[in-house]
Amino acid sequence: MGALPARFRRERLLIVGCGDVGLRVVKLAKPNVRVMAITSQETRIPQLRSLGVTPLRGNLDQPHTLRRLGGLATRIVHLAPPPLSGGTDPRTASLVQAMRLRAPAVSVVYGSTTGVYGDCQGAWVTETRATHAHTDRAQRRLNAEQWIRLWGASGVLRASILRVPGIYALDREGGTPRERLMRQTPVLCPEDDVYTNHIHADDLALAFWLSVWRNKPQRVLNVNDDTQMTMGAYVEWAADLWGLPKPKRITREEAKVQLSTMLMSFMSESRRMDNTRMKIELKLKLRYPTIKEGLSG
Repeated sequence: MGALPARFRRERLLIVGCGDVGLRVVKLAKPNVRVMAITSQETRIPQLRSLGVTPLRGNLDQPHTLRRLGGLATRIVHLAPPPLSGGTDPRTASLVQAMRLRAPAVSVVYGSTTGVYGDCQGAWVTETRATHAHTDRAQRRLNAEQWIRLWGASGVLRASILRVPGIYALDREGGTPRERLMRQTPVLCPEDDVYTNHIHADDLALAFWLSVWRNKPQRVLNVNDDTQMTMGAYVEWAADLWGLPKPKRITREEAKVQLSTMLMSFMSESRRMDNTRMKIELKLKLRYPTIKEGLSG
């Protein structure tokens, strides 16, 4: 048998869901790694090509468009979100089923959410804690995790899951609390407040990049920074930073009347994420250890 063509001897990284974080992963890629990205939007193709990314046409909501993608990648970063409704993630199901049709990849890393732990009443949370997803949004992510675990259970590739909290960055759309402060959206009073967790988009991209090479089989990692703040304290700190009025503090009962269902869902869960495993296993040194470094730049 002759040697494989050069394009198949190179590592081939496929990014599924190449949005803001995916594009940050692209910037970390080494010259000896061919980066590909699935896209269903014709308008994104020039942008991806300009960054040295090979665009592959496919749509996670149309499984037949994914069949030819199996076997193309040696490593996969899955960042695509589930649909906005339902209790399952058919997109991840379709991706896994398509990718298993041909020669398997070496590793796959999926970006899930810390929401799968549910409300932990402010307790410290390690990866060994049982999941208890309360919201439909978290249940969809948990279903996606199950598909990734099933894929990895075959033993032919290393499948791992990164559980991610709130993503922020000054150059990320909606990546700071500035708009919330401009709207003067209230926050909970201290006795009702909840702990919130964060990760800078650049540090998150680095975590995915490192994990795709260093991940262990069937491994879960919390990916968050070292910030230990309640949501109200975080928003008030940002207000001081930017010289904006601090938001009004209200009780939880008042919040149920005044705030959206989506915002209340975030205010109904409190946990402090332990990132020890991330630091040890990925050897990741945070560029932005807390939101104070990340938002002060």
